[in-house]
Amino acid sequence: MNILIISSNNTGCGHKSIAEALMEEFGEIPDTNVKVIEGFDTKGILLNTVGKSYGFCTRRARVLWKAVWNISLRKPELLSKFTETAMTKNFTKVLDQEKPDLILSIHPNFNAPVLNILYKNGYNIPFITLIADLISITPLWVDKRADYIISPTMEARKKCIEFGANPLKVKVDKFPVRSRFYNNNTRKIPIINNDPKNALKFLLMSGGEGVGNLGNIAEILLENFNCDVKIVAGKNSILKNKLENKYSQKYGDRLEVYGYVNNINKLMEEVDILITRGSPNVLMEAVASNLPIIVTGELLGQEEENSYYIEQKKLGMVCKDYKNLNNSVKRLLNQNGKLLKEIMEAQRLYRDPDATKNTVDFIMKVLMDFKLHADMEKNTLEKLI
Repeated sequence: MNILIISSNNTGCGHKSIAEALMEEFGEIPDTNVKVIEGFDTKGILLNTVGKSYGFCTRRARVLWKAVWNISLRKPELLSKFTETAMTKNFTKVLDQEKPDLILSIHPNFNAPVLNILYKNGYNIPFITLIADLISITPLWVDKRADYIISPTMEARKKCIEFGANPLKVKVDKFPVRSRFYNNNTRKIPIINNDPKNALKFLLMSGGEGVGNLGNIAEILLENFNCDVKIVAGKNSILKNKLENKYSQKYGDRLEVYGYVNNINKLMEEVDILITRGSPNVLMEAVASNLPIIVTGELLGQEEENSYYIEQKKLGMVCKDYKNLNNSVKRLLNQNGKLLKEIMEAQRLYRDPDATKNTVDFIMKVLMDFKLHADMEKNTLEKLI
């Protein structure tokens, strides 16, 4: 059986992380071939360039990014038609080459366009959408022709139904997280005092593209707390160099600055508190790692309600203005870390190491049911003939 996953490595690292989590589980199923394709590569040079502009937009043109988001809310059909027109020729070649028995989309840009291509060209292939956002979803995620939509939260499911999805076709499974983030099942409660041996360890991130006030946040922490800080600047090499030049000599080995890394799970294991933007995959990976979170901001549009979700579920705390971070950290550490312990307990209750497996099992069930139904129709037709 052949399964085709449509994703994108160009629009942040979240879609790539989800694809990797799914591939781990699909790899355990015999006689199943799964291929992940870069959706923007099916559109030719122009729109591939558009996909790769994500980093620039989220770092330096956030107003433009917000404008695109607003278009997706008000006129999603415009973006879908543009995408369909651009990708039809190349995507039909992919279909003929890969011959998928099922298509799974984990990127909103490709749902309606791919379904349009399937219907117009007579392909009878089951199609499932897996939503890669927690709450703030665009209508681009929802197409009523999809066989199923898999939502990571009840809140996103409700939005799907508001956008016209059949409630019977929207399934809730928790966010897919790579298995290596569940390795730390015995995270210790940090000792909170002024002994340098017990220095708190912070990890600072702001998405794979490295946006935000990471330097200012690190300075607040290092000036006010007995702590060490690790910063992941992601693909933003300019930010990495700037942080190293400005702070390395001042703080020495209390501060470590990384660029893009492939071992975020290891860094999470080594620290006590994560301070991050509201990127859904990073938030859910931290929860899987049982790592307390402070959310300091979000990408306009798709991440705007993630901090609300984290706070409501008591999986972390929110500090939208980094200038108030000092007080937020103190609140987290007060009474010998009472709030810190409560967050860790809530995360242990929330996380589900079987979430990705459950999603893959469901996808395989849909595929098997489809093939069984197709075989029955074929047999019935043969008898009639």
